[in-house]
Amino acid sequence: MLVGVHLPQYGHVAGADAITRAARHAEDLGFADIWVSDHIVHPAAQSYPSPHLYDPLVTLTWGAAATSRVGLGTSVLVVPMHNPLELANALASIDSLSGGRVIAGVGVGWSEAEYDALGYGFADRGRRLDETIDLFRAAWKDDPVSFHGEFVAFDDIRFFPKPAGEIPIWVGGSSEPAYRRAVAKGDGFQAVGIDPPAAVGVVERIRADRPEESFTISTRTGWDPQGMDPGQITDERDAFAAAGVQHVVAAPWQKDVDAWLRSMDLLAELVLS
Repeated sequence: MLVGVHLPQYGHVAGADAITRAARHAEDLGFADIWVSDHIVHPAAQSYPSPHLYDPLVTLTWGAAATSRVGLGTSVLVVPMHNPLELANALASIDSLSGGRVIAGVGVGWSEAEYDALGYGFADRGRRLDETIDLFRAAWKDDPVSFHGEFVAFDDIRFFPKPAGEIPIWVGGSSEPAYRRAVAKGDGFQAVGIDPPAAVGVVERIRADRPEESFTISTRTGWDPQGMDPGQITDERDAFAAAGVQHVVAAPWQKDVDAWLRSMDLLAELVLS
């Protein structure tokens, strides 16, 4: 099972030096990939996440420039809150510049207030994500590209740079539509908020339709050895692996960069051996 780690993109720890140091440290320690989250705006009434949150693709580009091998993931991009062509170009650009390291985790999000502030519809966000996944695949492959969807339509657009390779698209979520979307359109599934017992059912459900090992089943956890019993972390790692989870994204909780890096050290000792 591969393990990635979230960058210090959010909260008081977030900043240029912290992101650079954490990205390089992840690569040096042998983590599979570094990850970012996506919230463009933060309604004051929301208690989660931290309102101090760097843009995900800017953060990922910063981390890419500081490294040379580690993968680059989004967990997850709330795709229907973005212009789809602009987002396709940004992901392709990062993948091209980094030598083919991007994993595009995508989802629909949960905050209607964020959608309202950005001027995008909330009720149709699932249909728009479905369409945008199709648009991504066309834009990243065809030249020129034409596309005729419910929400976006255009003819004969030159779309460059192309990605360095095929960007895997992992559909994130925990709802029935997310499972269906992952099976129908994804290259993987990024589970959100599940524990190892729940992972058993998730894996069984996904594998019934996507049995191929190349379809990656991943989950995001709050593993942090400075705030959890290390034994719980290793037990969860073993249980996730036994359930068939192939990849985990761990998100430390620390509020300063030295503590964040120390959590990465301890986590690497626990789960990368």
